[in-house]
Amino acid sequence: MRALRGIVFVVLLSSCATQIGGSAAVAPGAKDQIAAATAAWIAAYNSRDPARITALYDPEAVFWGTTAKTIAANPASIAEYFKNAPKSPDARVSGGEQHIRVYGDVAVNTGYYTFSFVRAGKPVASPARYTFVYRNRDGKWMIIDHHSSRVPGS
Repeated sequence: MRALRGIVFVVLLSSCATQIGGSAAVAPGAKDQIAAATAAWIAAYNSRDPARITALYDPEAVFWGTTAKTIAANPASIAEYFKNAPKSPDARVSGGEQHIRVYGDVAVNTGYYTFSFVRAGKPVASPARYTFVYRNRDGKWMIIDHHSSRVPGS
């Protein structure tokens, strides 16, 4: 009986550690799903379709855009940030190195991407770094936090 109580205690302790930030088993393919969600954001950005971009953000998302002067803390302000995307049809982003960590139904992807656009008829590249935080809501990874900033000195 004592051994059984010890096993139950270890199982409960392990479960509690997982709930408060301890290591947890990552669902098979979760990192690939986060990489795919980030690739979907890149594809949406490159489509220059504001509705397609903003559809990837959770209703509770917070976004600090690369060129934003203020933080966007609701769907309307996120949509406002991307509303002029169609006016820059040549603007694109390409992904770079990324580091994905998954913690149950929350995941963090930190890395860099490079924005490219045409200014005064000449191509311009603007490297930036990002952090995307995702939450799995009903089987779909949605962005709940997104921070992007230019790489200093570039």
